[in-house]
Amino acid sequence: MLKYIGERLLAMFITLAIILTLVFCMIRMMPGGIYDELEDITQEQLDALYAKHNLDKPILVQFGIFIKNVVTDWDWGYSLKLQPNQTVWGILGDKIPITIYENIFSLMISIPLGIGFGILAAIKKNTWIDHVISVMVVICISVPSFVFASLLQYFIGFKLGLFPIVYEPGSTGFAMFYSMTLPIVALALNPIATITRYLRAELAETINSDFMLLARTKGLTEAQATVRHGIRNSILPILSTLVALFTNIMSGSLVIESIFSIPGMGGLMIKSINAIDYNVTQATLVFYSLISLGSILLCDLLYGVVDPRVRVGGKKE
Repeated sequence: MLKYIGERLLAMFITLAIILTLVFCMIRMMPGGIYDELEDITQEQLDALYAKHNLDKPILVQFGIFIKNVVTDWDWGYSLKLQPNQTVWGILGDKIPITIYENIFSLMISIPLGIGFGILAAIKKNTWIDHVISVMVVICISVPSFVFASLLQYFIGFKLGLFPIVYEPGSTGFAMFYSMTLPIVALALNPIATITRYLRAELAETINSDFMLLARTKGLTEAQATVRHGIRNSILPILSTLVALFTNIMSGSLVIESIFSIPGMGGLMIKSINAIDYNVTQATLVFYSLISLGSILLCDLLYGVVDPRVRVGGKKE
């Protein structure tokens, strides 16, 4: 198992290094210069700005300086445009907790509701309940989360006035959760549908299996056999799906945060790209890459725990 974990960690670090290299080079190759919009500035002043941030050097030299600073001092540089002279991770430190808060609550809502709807659809297979749930699953999977966000914002927030239309800055505790209810729900709809679809398929097949028939012949009722054996065996195959859903929620929050004016990582990344703030952009992209790679790593480890054949490569030890 330790060898398997080591291999997965090595693959993760290699992938992260490739992503970091591509991100560093690509954002510097984007059209437009970082100081193009500055007016009333002399060429000497412009050259001094570029020299101060090592932007006058070749890309490979810039990348070498950047990697050295990151490895030795964990120094990702300063914001060049959005909040000049403030450290990159100082800026991200205010944004990350809000984004994590939003996404964690979306996942916490998605898992129990998705499991509940999946079990109900499987038990009531081919009934009107199953058909209604299946239609809702198709809609929630097919329609992007930002469309649901706009609809919730208009009908629930604006027309009915049940929840705030946008995030209320400075709110804490329940007030913070209340102001983020609509974006949390918008992000949770797709994961709920995904879990429901997978669990319905797994549980419907499990209910008709031989060991379930054996459990019923031993005296267990339909409900007892389903709870004790069916659900337990059906949930294991979707463990990896639950982990991967966090990555999907994170990607969906990029647009959702802009719709609800949430001061999180999504809005920061869009602003940094528009402002051509190299250091902030690459840090936000690396953050999302770390979340994705971490989810994939956890998914691989869960596979290794659930199925020993995965961690030994299908060979006998």
